[in-house]
Amino acid sequence: MHSDDSHKRDFSTNARLPGISALAAVIGALATLAAFVLLSLIHGFTNLFFFGQLSFADRSPALNTLGAWVIVVPVVGGLIVGMMARFGSEKIRGHGIPEAIEAILFGKSRMSPKVAVLKPLSSGIVIGSGGPFGAEGPIIMTGGALGSLVAQCVRVTSAERKTLLVAGAAAGMTAVFGTPVAAVLLAVELLLFEWRPRSFLPVALACAVAGFTRAVFFGTAPLFALQTSPPQAVALFSCVIAGLLSGALASGLSAALYKVEDLFGRLPLHWSWWPAIGGLVVGIGGFIEPRALGVGYDVIGDLLHQHIVVQVAVALLVVKAIMWVVALGSGTSGGVLAPLLMLGAGLGTVLGHVLPGNEPALWPLVCMAATLGATLGAPLTAIVFAFGLTHDANALLPLLAATLVAHGFATVVMKRSIMTEKIARRGYHIYREYGVDPLERHYADEVMTRDVESIDASLSARDALTHYFGPTQKHRAWPVVRDGVVLGVVDRAALDALHAGGVDGALDQALDQPLGKLLARRVPDVALPEETCRQIATRLAVHGLERMPVVSDRQSMRLVGIVSRSDFVKLSLSHFEEETKKERFRRIAIGNPKRRFPPVRKAG
Repeated sequence: MHSDDSHKRDFSTNARLPGISALAAVIGALATLAAFVLLSLIHGFTNLFFFGQLSFADRSPALNTLGAWVIVVPVVGGLIVGMMARFGSEKIRGHGIPEAIEAILFGKSRMSPKVAVLKPLSSGIVIGSGGPFGAEGPIIMTGGALGSLVAQCVRVTSAERKTLLVAGAAAGMTAVFGTPVAAVLLAVELLLFEWRPRSFLPVALACAVAGFTRAVFFGTAPLFALQTSPPQAVALFSCVIAGLLSGALASGLSAALYKVEDLFGRLPLHWSWWPAIGGLVVGIGGFIEPRALGVGYDVIGDLLHQHIVVQVAVALLVVKAIMWVVALGSGTSGGVLAPLLMLGAGLGTVLGHVLPGNEPALWPLVCMAATLGATLGAPLTAIVFAFGLTHDANALLPLLAATLVAHGFATVVMKRSIMTEKIARRGYHIYREYGVDPLERHYADEVMTRDVESIDASLSARDALTHYFGPTQKHRAWPVVRDGVVLGVVDRAALDALHAGGVDGALDQALDQPLGKLLARRVPDVALPEETCRQIATRLAVHGLERMPVVSDRQSMRLVGIVSRSDFVKLSLSHFEEETKKERFRRIAIGNPKRRFPPVRKAG
């Protein structure tokens, strides 16, 4: 018996981690290059559609001089992308993150080369023709596709392929926004569905590589540099108000989006025509408010720096919301982060002149993060993301308070986030809460029965069936040992099979042979003391077993205990009691300190 606890660790070991991390580093660099290509495509198509020039210069579509013809441009973009999705790959539809989640959870993290090529191209066309989207959703999908393709070229497990897919997705987000820590948190809160070094470390390394490589293409300055003053105490009240309103905005946008998607689903037209209809709404909105067209990073910067008056901010908020909801509901290709940032910043600009506790410039940033966190269901990502975009350390506390309030509001009001609703509509339910499995926390040597009843290998199968599987049977299966060494496990089903065939001389003779001889050609299924209960429970399920002997090591095969399914049920019962059993250990006297409460009597 092992007396030491050397096998018990905070985290599981994985000898393949260095190799997977090396692949993730390569994927991080490739995702950065893909981000550069995507942004160049957006700039190129913007110049082509709105200015008739072959140029990759960064120009806002709001500067166009097309007049009413601007309405036609998004329609053309929608027509092109609709045909690309119909005849290329339907996977390019949508904003990218739900598609990545679906591939991770239900597609063994396999994505096609078509997606890696068509997703950035289609997004470049849509956004370049005025689509009110950001580049982050498409680059998350594109980076994820690159990670998946690299993983498909080497021999890895589905879990390792998921890690590499997420590494590419998070690295792509890092490259676009320059927020590596927020990208890692996005992976943890939205994509990985676990917290393990085997996945966290490669993803973090890919983001670090992307962060350093990004400097070559985009420089090192924050996207929206901002500096506000330290918050006053009364700002806590303002954060609650801002959080509640941001949560309401997030919930309203999510509900409106899927209502619009349902309306498109009722149209008597093939879905490939829907993006053109959405493009018509975008064009009309762009004619009314040109600054609502395209990615709008410049508009976000102006909102954060108070360069837009309240009346214009309200108009921009309304027009952008309608354009984004209709365009995304039509199934076109584009991201959600940049539009949410603009809408949240617009709300903050409106509130900034009435909320006390700090200068007005704080509240566009706070509402931006709160709206994003509530919509995605990823509050930590939103908080760190806002800091990464601005490097404003003074805003961290208000960001924390408002974003958590908004997230709490949305969690109560909405059953699912904008990320998971689309997947749920395809028949897949995603449960986003996760904790440590009770079976992961305990090892075989903690739950096994040490005083093991076993059958001697010299006993015949007939005698074993009579004495151990008769009317007084205590267990479904018994370990068979010779001098303390495990030879295998016998159960009633195996012996009954021999007995039922006893009319055959060979089978009848087998019943009289020692169990040790019958088990000689079989490799017994055993557990080790240092294995987790989850590992053993999985092995029991795979082999359809009720019990499994625990041996000191696989060389000596010396029996030290036995575990059964009922041992694991007890662990789950203990976890259930922790979650549901209410207890009180102390009483607090209120009023007269000499007064004592009478004992509480149990009902019944």
